Amino acid sequence: MKRTGPTNLQLKSLIAELRKLSSKEKCRIWKRIAEDLEKSTRKRREVNINRLNMHTENGETVIVPGKVLGIGNLNHKINVAAFRFSEEAMKKINKIGKAIKIEELMKSNPKGKGVKIIG
Repeated sequence: MKRTGPTNLQLKSLIAELRKLSSKEKCRIWKRIAEDLEKSTRKRREVNINRLNMHTENGETVIVPGKVLGIGNLNHKINVAAFRFSEEAMKKINKIGKAIKIEELMKSNPKGKGVKIIG
């Protein structure tokens, strides 16, 4: 039988936590993120900083169900949650805003209010 789904144990546990929180809080955003993270690596989202800069406003919280890459610059403060960050993206975001893991966002905002999905 062919193996399907992610093999990364950290990713598997994150997906399980997202589904659990989604049913507990009755909010669809966490279920949507879990479904996006279950996709194959080639289909998972990769977003550059310049795209985040274009599609966000000052003070917003965004989530990227995939990886944030370091091409471009930010010129306003945002909070970015993602599964993975490149080193350069992490430095650029933390210089102006805040880069966090999805788990941290789940703990600080379990209802998912005001969170925008980018990618």
